[in-house]
Amino acid sequence: MMVVLLLDLHYYIHMDYKTSGVDIEAGNAFVEKLREKAPGIGGFGGLFAVPSGYEKPVLVSGADGVGTKINICRVANDYTTIGIDLVAMCVNDVITCGAKPLYFLDYVSTQKIDENVADIMVGILKGCELAGVELIGGETAEHFRQRDYDLAGFCTGIVEENEIIDGRLIKEGDVVIGIESSGLHSNGYSLIRDMLFRHKIFLNRGYTEAWGGGEIKDPSPTPELLTPTTIYAKQIEELMGEIPIMGMAHITGGGLEENISRIVPEELKVNIDWSSWKRPDIFNKIQTLGEVEESEMRKVFNCGIGFCMIIPRDVDYGVQIGEVV
Repeated sequence: MMVVLLLDLHYYIHMDYKTSGVDIEAGNAFVEKLREKAPGIGGFGGLFAVPSGYEKPVLVSGADGVGTKINICRVANDYTTIGIDLVAMCVNDVITCGAKPLYFLDYVSTQKIDENVADIMVGILKGCELAGVELIGGETAEHFRQRDYDLAGFCTGIVEENEIIDGRLIKEGDVVIGIESSGLHSNGYSLIRDMLFRHKIFLNRGYTEAWGGGEIKDPSPTPELLTPTTIYAKQIEELMGEIPIMGMAHITGGGLEENISRIVPEELKVNIDWSSWKRPDIFNKIQTLGEVEESEMRKVFNCGIGFCMIIPRDVDYGVQIGEVV
């Protein structure tokens, strides 16, 4: 028996990269547009001159993403600030050892290059400006997938070898100084998304009574959920010239206790006074709506403190939220 397969030769002969999901011309045009703001991008590798004035410079690198906060952007159809979050998550990690952030690279995965990707990149450029770093390269990859995006960032900083802050000098009696967050930052969004779903809080249809009631006209009905992560680079750089800092922690997933414990010597621990600052209302809303236990809130969210420093007790600065014991 002979089986004859009839093939649509027209379909196979005229295949190209664009019909397969990758628009090279659109990608090139996108890069050229970005070069108006970041002239160093577009080559095979990003170049950056090592600053002068260092005797034994040490480079410090960090990589991070924005987690499931990107899903809130998708539902709310607002990608204008998520790029700032991406820069913040990387830069805030790098500065914890006393480094000055120098440059940033990004990775954006998308089905196609569209206006949302443009909004993401505007946010990244804004974040770089706020952090005082240069965007020197990255990758925008088109993947055949449902309408969705994924982000990753990479930051490198520099610090003099004998000025590295790594927690080794922390001693019993030192105090923890908390620096306020702008809100949720970029952690805990898997829990938040589940909470919103259970209570039928539709982000693109205005507030529900459960969240606060009333209709709003802002194109993003969830400004509290999409408030960008604070970038602490310039503030910390100033403080390092003013006060002795024994250790620093970026408060992300794991909360205050877990992140601070990463910089404290093993024989010591930190006691947090949870009543020493006023918790922003956004965390109270989440705890109430989600019926989240207090212990879980402390493990998942920053609870209003986005960055911490450990300094000697006799240094008078800021809000003391804990002590080393």
